[in-house]
Amino acid sequence: MKQHTPNRSAGLFSTRTYHPRSAVMSEFFRPARLNSNQAAQASRVSWALPTSMRNTLMSACLALSLLSPSLAQATTPTVLQQPARMTPIAQHAVLLGLAEAGKRLVAVGERGVILLSDDNGDNWRQVSVPVSVTLTDVQFVDDQYGWAIGHAGVVLATQDGGESWKLKLDGNEAIEIELNAAQRSDDEQRLSNAELLAQDGPDKPFLSLHFSDRQHGIIGGAYGLAFRTSDGGETWSSMIGDLPNDWGAHIYAITQNGDSLYLAGEQGLFIRSLDGGKHFDKIDVGYPGSLFTLLTPSPAEVLVGGLRGTVLESRDTGYTFEPLSNPIPVSINAALDGDGGYLFANQGGHILRLLDDGRLIPFADAHQPLTDLVRAANGKLVGIGFNGPNVLDTQRKAAAE
Repeated sequence: MKQHTPNRSAGLFSTRTYHPRSAVMSEFFRPARLNSNQAAQASRVSWALPTSMRNTLMSACLALSLLSPSLAQATTPTVLQQPARMTPIAQHAVLLGLAEAGKRLVAVGERGVILLSDDNGDNWRQVSVPVSVTLTDVQFVDDQYGWAIGHAGVVLATQDGGESWKLKLDGNEAIEIELNAAQRSDDEQRLSNAELLAQDGPDKPFLSLHFSDRQHGIIGGAYGLAFRTSDGGETWSSMIGDLPNDWGAHIYAITQNGDSLYLAGEQGLFIRSLDGGKHFDKIDVGYPGSLFTLLTPSPAEVLVGGLRGTVLESRDTGYTFEPLSNPIPVSINAALDGDGGYLFANQGGHILRLLDDGRLIPFADAHQPLTDLVRAANGKLVGIGFNGPNVLDTQRKAAAE
């Protein structure tokens, strides 16, 4: 896919690409903005179509968004106020984020669906959620405390292992926080961008999160949105002015190990802090394509994956990066660091294992696009994607090797 150089004269909202996990846009040329609900509908339908039909569908949706600019503002308040619909077919929903909560698995996805599994992914049940926006990612710091993020600037929190969820932030509040921060700053460009956000309304998705404990967390999203909390999500402050991301690249992944904090995103964005988030540097990783996943096995070691199967490794806290050999040039959507070593899942449904010599080799095949991956308490790999959850058969692959 061709990468597009950002146009500063066009402000934040020039030609962009979204991470496939976001269910906002696939990797298509995007000459204008879609509101989150229109784009999510298009993405869900488009994956079942041939490439030519997908492009036609996307063009039609883009035209609709230009003809109906008020549709996002009319729809967003509804999905923020309307609870997710309980349905017996929720386990077949498009799922985008997956996490371990102790021995429990928690998956999130389209239209506010949250699923729990207490038997290592074999069976799932839906729980009540106060919003019906698409949820893009989820994380737990222990078996009780977790957070989920999504479209319309939504942040949800749970303190009972995912049984119940409370809304801790939405796009309206996020806009107000950033607008107030921009007004207090001396940055005219930041204030202009904040005013554009306010004009658009709360239609921007959060796409990444990292909580280091029950109190401290960071969330990132489209157009450089970034916020932090130090009280478990009760209050938030904007990080937009702290990050060297002046043109507002989408933030797709956040991770931390010790005082080493890393953010990765659109068009090769890689931001590093070596003091736990007090100061940030922008690093050139040597690759201009979008980066979707991050692993930090140690404070000094970083693994990042992205478009066309690109996987880069740094062993010196991001000062230098080396590309790793990947035989499958398909975008990396998820990465896992566990007892089975480093694993990477791509948009084609392949799972790759990283060898000690720096090569990636095929390890398993989910036979569907994967958006996230975890290892369950019984050791089995569980993936999610556009057809719900999937317990992966890795024994057959291991026997073949």
